[in-house]
Amino acid sequence: MLQALDAAAIRQWAAGCVQVLNAGRDEINRINVYPVADADTGSNLLGTVRAGLEELLRAPADERTGAGTAVAVLARGALAGARGNSGVILSQLLRGFAEPLSTVDAIGPAELAGALDRAAELASCAVSDPVPGTMLSVAGAAARAGRDTGADDLDRVVTAAVAAAEKALAETPNQLAVLAEAGVVDAGGLGVVLILRALATVVAEGRVTPDAVSIVPPAPSDEHTSITVREAGSEAYGYEVMYLLDVTDQSKVDTLREELSGLGDCVSVAGDGRGLWTVHVHCNDIGTAIEFGVEAGRPHQIRVARFADGPQEQPSRFLSDRAVVVAVRGGGLAELFAAEGASVFTAADDEPDAYRLLDVITETGAAQVTVLPGDVGLTAVADEAAIRAVAGGQDVLVVPCSSPVQALAALAVHDPRRRAGDDVVSMAEAAAATRRGEVMIAKGEAITWVGACKAGDVLGFADGEVVIIEPGPAGESQTVGTARGVLRLMLASGGELVTAVMGVSAPAGLASELEEFVRHEHPEADLVCYDGGELDAVIMFGVE
Repeated sequence: MLQALDAAAIRQWAAGCVQVLNAGRDEINRINVYPVADADTGSNLLGTVRAGLEELLRAPADERTGAGTAVAVLARGALAGARGNSGVILSQLLRGFAEPLSTVDAIGPAELAGALDRAAELASCAVSDPVPGTMLSVAGAAARAGRDTGADDLDRVVTAAVAAAEKALAETPNQLAVLAEAGVVDAGGLGVVLILRALATVVAEGRVTPDAVSIVPPAPSDEHTSITVREAGSEAYGYEVMYLLDVTDQSKVDTLREELSGLGDCVSVAGDGRGLWTVHVHCNDIGTAIEFGVEAGRPHQIRVARFADGPQEQPSRFLSDRAVVVAVRGGGLAELFAAEGASVFTAADDEPDAYRLLDVITETGAAQVTVLPGDVGLTAVADEAAIRAVAGGQDVLVVPCSSPVQALAALAVHDPRRRAGDDVVSMAEAAAATRRGEVMIAKGEAITWVGACKAGDVLGFADGEVVIIEPGPAGESQTVGTARGVLRLMLASGGELVTAVMGVSAPAGLASELEEFVRHEHPEADLVCYDGGELDAVIMFGVE
């Protein structure tokens, strides 16, 4: 459980928000009936938070080292890329969240509660006429719950916020009759709940996946004390007008907000605190809405949408639904995994390049990609590439693996016919259930759990720890004996399948020696051998 959120956790949260909103987009669009039944709230929320993530990934290193600066960059990108009324409100939630954290390197429970409180307050200020039963109500409930916990535990604060948001979401049909009549909860409110659940998953040190954060909204209460507020008015306006506005004079912003409120509906004017504003209005007079902006400052990135046209579905740019990418070191392993049907990224001997791995992920042409790092040292590279791929529109998940044998186990259970979430869970479970072993030649002197070793000794590892030291020089008998010893220890607690990956330095008769050993001492287990080519190890084992 995290005690504080650092910059890396903020990046993980931002990427997780993109993933859960991408998974929930269709459902959020489906229940979008207020303020206009234009079926685009899910798309707008996704586009807004994706713009924020892209800005975070592009930011200079000094703006990504502290949690507070990372949130500020995320909010800045969301504001500039805000889509629709819900996107503008979300950008202000993020800006408010960032404001009290400007000098904070790590966000603790008190800082989180304060950030949630300011987020709800600032978002309400951005809307000309806040209405109960919307995403503002859900955000406000979360903020109050986080503040009222008075907890010194990060998990308790975020858990209380999520629970309150879910309860407030369930009450939205009792606050807006149009929701009750349609039998749905507020679409924007559902988006807020998903974003908070993603944060809770990060705090719990879990990996945010579409299945980890359910998109099923709570059922509405049986009570029906609905309040109707301007529900029919929005349908009188046929256009949505949005633009960015450069203006530093607050009085001009206030005047613009008043003028737009007299012109149309769903008015929001939201700023970044540095002179950039996002303007949104539903109206019939497009020209006047833009002219008001010209009078106030410099409008740019003007967007106009006609509600009668409906949401515009973009054709998919993906060629397939799913793919698996394995990251390895060494050409032999690359050939092995390619033969098993995976796309392969071969890391260079020097510092692995996340952008090269990103290219491999992108070139799969798949909408959903699972990445298997075949080396514990490649996990950080895989995470970085995955976040960048998510920002680019792919749904990418990294299954933790510490060894090529764990990646092989995960790949063996991959089934593209299964639901994507179920498939990833199965792969992760297979990797985690695979115990790993290695036989290596010591390159120098060291102290281990079982004593001291020197260069040339043969070392047997089980799950990352030295368990056998066979004095060198390393010959065939020492290598075979150590390999048998490692397998004996690993199979002592049971196992049905042994996977052995041979390096080029493995003695010619090692495979047959191991087959004989398994057949006589553990006939209940099967042995499968692969050629791994250039490896640091003489041999790698996986036991399932």
